[in-house]
Amino acid sequence: MQRLAVFFPAVLALALLASVPALAERGVTAAPFGQTPDGEQAQIFTLVNKSGSRARISNFGGVVVSLDVPDKDGKLGDVVLGFDSLEGYLGEHPYFGSLVGRYGNRIAQGRFTLDGRSYSLAVNNGPNALHGGLQGFNRRIWGASSFVNEKGVGLRLTLISPAGEEGYPGTLAVRVDYTLGDDNSLRIDYHATTDAPTVVNLTNHSYFNLKDAGKTPILDHEVQIQAAHFTPVDSTLIPTGELAPALDTPFDFQTATKIGARIDAPDEQIRFGGGYDHNWVLNRRTGSELEHLISVHEPTTGRVMEVHTTQPGVQFYTGNFLDGSNVGKGGTVYQRRHGFCFETQHFPNSPNQAAFPSTVLRPGETLESTTIYKFSTR
Repeated sequence: MQRLAVFFPAVLALALLASVPALAERGVTAAPFGQTPDGEQAQIFTLVNKSGSRARISNFGGVVVSLDVPDKDGKLGDVVLGFDSLEGYLGEHPYFGSLVGRYGNRIAQGRFTLDGRSYSLAVNNGPNALHGGLQGFNRRIWGASSFVNEKGVGLRLTLISPAGEEGYPGTLAVRVDYTLGDDNSLRIDYHATTDAPTVVNLTNHSYFNLKDAGKTPILDHEVQIQAAHFTPVDSTLIPTGELAPALDTPFDFQTATKIGARIDAPDEQIRFGGGYDHNWVLNRRTGSELEHLISVHEPTTGRVMEVHTTQPGVQFYTGNFLDGSNVGKGGTVYQRRHGFCFETQHFPNSPNQAAFPSTVLRPGETLESTTIYKFSTR
């Protein structure tokens, strides 16, 4: 990187260097991140864009470990929850930053029928299958390679899921590209193919807190979701099959609203989720093009996160089951509602709901979807 030879008084020079993250080299670097109990070596990759924003992503579970973006004063700060070392991700945790699959979200009773054949999955969330089962994609070492292109700097992760893994049919070949754009966006491109009919629902499970990465509650974040309907659930958080109107309910975020405004409303759906833990049916105007459908604003830091996606739905989860048992980066104790998720997806339990958008993938087809989390300030 070419630098200008300009001389300043020592104190002024140090102050300027401390305040200008753009002096970081644009690119991707890799470092060891520890070993799994099976002796596999995990790595952590640091992606830095031209303005100095930084994403740290591991090939263990495709975990987004940290994401540093500017606030309204230009100060970089982390906006995701997670752990300082691999050890935290090896233990029990609520999918912090993870890639989840084969099937993100829940499948009722861990069962579905495809082409007349019944399949039984590992049950790991009460009576249901959740996020790929006992050893989902979030607990696998992925193949990894870095890249630099006109969109930004990136990390390509690849994984082969053999037929029968966690009960799913077909050998699934998965590729996920993370790209940190020079416009301070984190783009995630998902690709998958199969050699036999199967069901697939890939997503990322990052927990965001645009104020302080999980030190304080997220209730003052202002959220807008372009969705006129959501999918109500039963007491085990399985959709009933109904597409319920959001208007005049606590689920209407079509106008920007603080997360905490109605999160404890006397509503049966709120009671089932302990807050928000539901799938919204996005108001898509195109079939599969990228659309900006979600926005979040944190008023203290001025940070804004826009979510652009090709997916038909999003699971908005407000960290209702965080309970202080996970101690994260820098010793931060993650308490209830200290982080929120926007898991772009097809709908939960789609394999058992014929009216929902299909999650079936067949030989010769390619699953392709994209989600972008774009950061700015106001």
